[in-house]
Amino acid sequence: MPKQQVPLQQLQDYLPENSSNDVINYLQEFKVQLTITKKRQSILGDYRHAHQDKAHRISVNGNLNKYSFLITLLHELAHLFTFDKFGNKVQSHGMEWKSCFGNILAAFLLKNVFPPDIEMALRKTLKNPSASSCGDEQLLRVLRNYDKKKNGHFLVEELPSGSTFSIKGGREFITGPLIRKRYKCTEVGTGKCYLFSGLYEVNVKC
Repeated sequence: MPKQQVPLQQLQDYLPENSSNDVINYLQEFKVQLTITKKRQSILGDYRHAHQDKAHRISVNGNLNKYSFLITLLHELAHLFTFDKFGNKVQSHGMEWKSCFGNILAAFLLKNVFPPDIEMALRKTLKNPSASSCGDEQLLRVLRNYDKKKNGHFLVEELPSGSTFSIKGGREFITGPLIRKRYKCTEVGTGKCYLFSGLYEVNVKC
């Protein structure tokens, strides 16, 4: 999926029911240029502040389920609110951003747009929001329950030790032991070892 700006009237196709109007109001109020981009492995969204003749810009991965899309968008909107209030005088994921994200997240929790399991995970997130959209592992596990199932795709942590899997580009690995929070996997062909997050999605031939 190439990067493309989304007409606001189509945004509801990416969001949970009863959430699009509030999101659109934020985007219109701050004149945000929202774009949908292809899947990115390391980030789910991105924010660039307005400067010179350019508007605030937010991008969100287009492959996300509706709940993941909304949470990621709120994460990036919190960056906008932080910049609008403090400029570049504070850390990007400091207490100011955590406060902004916590406030907007709490507002959407009151609207009951999330299923109970996601709501429970989000209430835990409110205590100390993660700096990365990909950083809250428990929340990511819950959100994955709402992804479209793809044959042959698994998380590294779902595979038995000794399983062979491949990643983008065709490189193959064999799963090994858990080392702290990552799995030590051996690359087939080179014998080199690499550490994988348990939440890294890989392909397994069925």
